Amino acid sequence: MKRVNLLAGGPVDQWASELATITTVPGQWITADRGTLRLLQQGVTPTIAVGDFDSITPAEKEQVLAAVSDIRSVQAEKDETDTQLALSIAFEELQADRVVVYGATGGRIDHFLANLFMAVEERFRTVLNRIEMRDRQNTIQFYAPGTYELTKEADKKYLAFIPLVPTTDLNLVDEKYPLTHFDTKVPISWASNEFIGEKAHFNFKTGIVAVIQSKD
Repeated sequence: MKRVNLLAGGPVDQWASELATITTVPGQWITADRGTLRLLQQGVTPTIAVGDFDSITPAEKEQVLAAVSDIRSVQAEKDETDTQLALSIAFEELQADRVVVYGATGGRIDHFLANLFMAVEERFRTVLNRIEMRDRQNTIQFYAPGTYELTKEADKKYLAFIPLVPTTDLNLVDEKYPLTHFDTKVPISWASNEFIGEKAHFNFKTGIVAVIQSKD
């Protein structure tokens, strides 16, 4: 299974713990805007860097241009974020089986929401279950309709289920707080649920659901 890591420009203090030893993280890297500079500062060169690079200084941009062989420069005025473009390239060109997105949370809320709702875009519908977002406190995964088993992450306590679009017949089978045949026409967060054991199960008929494992 081919893993590609995507580093966006979110705050370093919100990075997932595995990035403390970033050179040992498996897989290729693709970066979005300021994420490129931050990856280079950690001693790792991305396969592809994407962005308008409007969030870094001219000197920092020169450093990026000198270090990265494949740079996809885009205009600042556009209909897609740099992270959206990088995610498309990860699947379409790098042929990722799985994309782990870092630096997509924290900082500006509008950026976080743009990243969270990438999964509902039509172009990502067929790969949404292969997108994962990680930060210091959270792991976010995305699901199309079906029946699923979740495995508890050792350092996480809480479990949340978030329908991102109109969703029908959501059932939380064996979580601490079960839910039966829930329908919603608007996004909603069923937060602060928990695993009872090491596994949990859920299912739903239509919609898209984000599942978050988190800790304080």
